[in-house]
Amino acid sequence: MDRIQSFYSQHVGGTFQVTVRVGSSGLMAGATDRVVEVPKQSAQVNHQPVSQPKVREPAVVEGSIKHSNRLNADFRFENFVEGKSNQLARAAAQRVSEKPGSEYNPLFLYGDTGLGKTHLMHAVGNQIRSHNPNAKIIYVHSERFVADMVKALQLNAIADFKRVYRNVDALLIDDIQFFAGKEKSQEEFFHTFNSLLEGGQQIILTSDRYPKEIDNMEDRLKSRFGWGLTVRLEPPELETRVAILINKAQESGVELKRDCAFFIAQKVRSNVRDLEGALKRVLANAHFFGQAITLDFVRETLRDLIAVHDRQISVDNIQRMVADYFKIKISDLLSKRRNRSVARPRQVAMALCKELTDHSLPEIGDAFGGRDHTTVLHACRKIKELSDTDLAIRDDYNNLLKALTG
Repeated sequence: MDRIQSFYSQHVGGTFQVTVRVGSSGLMAGATDRVVEVPKQSAQVNHQPVSQPKVREPAVVEGSIKHSNRLNADFRFENFVEGKSNQLARAAAQRVSEKPGSEYNPLFLYGDTGLGKTHLMHAVGNQIRSHNPNAKIIYVHSERFVADMVKALQLNAIADFKRVYRNVDALLIDDIQFFAGKEKSQEEFFHTFNSLLEGGQQIILTSDRYPKEIDNMEDRLKSRFGWGLTVRLEPPELETRVAILINKAQESGVELKRDCAFFIAQKVRSNVRDLEGALKRVLANAHFFGQAITLDFVRETLRDLIAVHDRQISVDNIQRMVADYFKIKISDLLSKRRNRSVARPRQVAMALCKELTDHSLPEIGDAFGGRDHTTVLHACRKIKELSDTDLAIRDDYNNLLKALTG
């Protein structure tokens, strides 16, 4: 019993109780057989998406490890709004759904939270199911994989665990970074991964970071994550955010005017989840109070969110954050110096001011040492052009954008 407790604490954490009824053992045991019950941890971390998946028909998997495929029927390719920020990821996911196991295996999607990784993962599963209703698909969060493995070890039934996770057409695991530091889980997933790839079964993984940047993850796993296709999802650009809002409103039976969608999209830039949260707030208030959704109504409904946004995002704040990020002085940004170590951060700061504030080009130029509006316009175009070809510039810009918009 002490060994079980020690193992569970090491690989899962938290406090728990174990109750044992003596009898025959194994995952296939009946009601009178030996059962180990592990209640939830006393302090769980919730990594689930804002909108919980709609559970389809239960799929009773072997023995005591029972779960449904947990695919969210609402997450489909048809309602995934495509933009420059997610175009490649969507195309790759669509391809995988048409030929699972034959191309892009594994498919590794990474990026910040709320950018559509989970949506695409479910969309692949739903599409595979539409072509083959009998397809065996397992979608789990990485923590569920760990919990199932621990349970199987406690029951001395690891063979049944392996059959559950290897006898599938597609295995979809969300937030793979939570395997970090869990050596036994990584060991078991390593063998599961190899078995699935050898069998031509599809693997799709998501993470909040690039595979090789996941700390405390075995190198052999990091290497295998890159065997297929690794795609990053970026924060959506303004036009995509507007399209997402209009589409989501239509799904709720509401026609959202473009000026209202544009206003919300300007104020909420961090990720799709926050964007949808702001829209739900507007729609709920309009419904409860019987109000038409006008620009004034949206402003009033989101006034606290807007206040935080306006306090945080000013030309001064942008200049200060850019200077700190590039390890230069604010006075350098305002100076006439034109060497690249100063000129490039200045262009980034100007582009951020153009995107995040309501200031005109002449006003922005004036705030940067009295430069004219053509200099600001050139800076914005230059950063946009470089972001398409230079990964370092794109990362710098997106990192600052994320820091400023929260």
